[in-house]
Amino acid sequence: MPLTTSARALRSAAARLARPGRWHLRTRLVAVLLALLTVICVLVGMISYSAMSVSLNSQLDSQLAQASARSHDFNLSTPSGPPGTRPDPLNARGTGAGQLNAIISGGYLVTGGILSPTGTRQQLTNNDAQLLAALPTSGTMADASLSIGNYRLQAVPLSNGGVLITGLPLGAVERTLAKLVLTIILVSLTGLIVLGLAGTMIVRRSMAPLEKLSALATRVSRLPLDAGEVALSVRVPDGASRPGTEVGNVGHAFNAMLDNVAHALQARQRSETKVRRFVADASHELRTPLTAIRGYTELLQMTETLTPDGKTSLGRVNAQSLRMGRLVEDLLTLARLDEGRPLSLRTADVTPIAMDAVSDVRVGAPGHHWAIDVPDTPVRAKCDDGQLKQVMLNLLSNAAKHTPAGTTVSTRVSQDADGSPVVTVTDDGPGIPPEFQDVIFDRFSRADTARTGTQGSTGLGLSIVAAIMEAHHGSVELASRPGATTFTVRLPAIPAGQATGPLATVPGRTMPGRTGPENTADGHPGDGHAATPSAKAFPG
Repeated sequence: MPLTTSARALRSAAARLARPGRWHLRTRLVAVLLALLTVICVLVGMISYSAMSVSLNSQLDSQLAQASARSHDFNLSTPSGPPGTRPDPLNARGTGAGQLNAIISGGYLVTGGILSPTGTRQQLTNNDAQLLAALPTSGTMADASLSIGNYRLQAVPLSNGGVLITGLPLGAVERTLAKLVLTIILVSLTGLIVLGLAGTMIVRRSMAPLEKLSALATRVSRLPLDAGEVALSVRVPDGASRPGTEVGNVGHAFNAMLDNVAHALQARQRSETKVRRFVADASHELRTPLTAIRGYTELLQMTETLTPDGKTSLGRVNAQSLRMGRLVEDLLTLARLDEGRPLSLRTADVTPIAMDAVSDVRVGAPGHHWAIDVPDTPVRAKCDDGQLKQVMLNLLSNAAKHTPAGTTVSTRVSQDADGSPVVTVTDDGPGIPPEFQDVIFDRFSRADTARTGTQGSTGLGLSIVAAIMEAHHGSVELASRPGATTFTVRLPAIPAGQATGPLATVPGRTMPGRTGPENTADGHPGDGHAATPSAKAFPG
């Protein structure tokens, strides 16, 4: 495993290096700086090498010309005897160590050798003699590789028909140039390393304000700005937000943007607070007149003799007042939840709450098939049992309102592996349109064109479900397709050590026994739909 991780890290690093566009800005700056310095070092090295080579070769040419002239003068000033007693050019005045002198006559080496550093003669080989004999006698200088090293040679004709050859070694020039090249490489590498480290430190220090700005922007991006009162107090430090430099200008502009966003969020919060207060006050004030309207309507129905049209009209007034009352109660519930009032949390068994909710809803929707599946052991949850029952009633009534008669609505209570209580409400109706699923938990969201039920909807039922689950730190999720719609309610698990003890008594009616596919909540034999994924539901 470590080798695999290292190999992946190496491949990732190689991939980043292969794509300079993905490098960090400081890496690109340092890389460009080092590239420019490398080019400069190469150019300086080439110019230095060329200048040194020209200078050393010019000195060597001058020395060779002087040595050849001395040897030529020595040969002319010394009388020559028999062929075996010709004057030796190495005996000329000013001959230095390593100098080569030779006399060629008729293509053969007459005399010649090299003066060693100890002052002795070093003889030439036959191959050396052949190379010397092939030199042009025009006095031009030529380089040749002899058995004892590289030499620069010059051949000049003698008055007696022979050829005087003088040579100086190239070793000193070659060693000097090699040392120069090595020095340039070492100095350049050292300079690049030092400048690279210094440049990295300088660039990193210069880029530090931008990194702080990036970290600050990341923090702001993770703040929950979509709802509630937001305290947007983070700002770029003064050292990185002073106008006048590029980084300072960016920091100053970022702070100005944050100030603008903070003011906009405060204005939005004030507006939302006013709207919520108005809704809460208006809903509270409407409860009394609505109660009076319903009371007088019922009184008229009981005490007065009305024509059929009068009874119909009075019935419509009563029905609309009841609908208005439900809307007012929903608005009051949402207003209380928005205020963040503390919940009356206690440990309760989710099973009887779900059974009571199914029992209550099936009375008003006898045309649907109701089924419930609960475990034999209690499913404990830390919850406000009244609000949790409201969640289940809203989901069940939502399924009843927006699915046709004959639809099977199944409720299942279970517990996840981590101990989280889970309640699912499913139906086998026509399903929810995909474009409506994203906004189904928004307030006043209604898919009017897709309704199949006979009862109206305020569009607040599922928004109340979402608000109650948020207050419980739980969640509600939707999965829908034609023939299978499922609402999943998940509550937080009770911490270990708190899941024991007496359960709270849940008020209300409890259905005896456990019902399943064989015994549905409407009292009819099961048709196999109790465990089937559910149906269509629209917010109500």
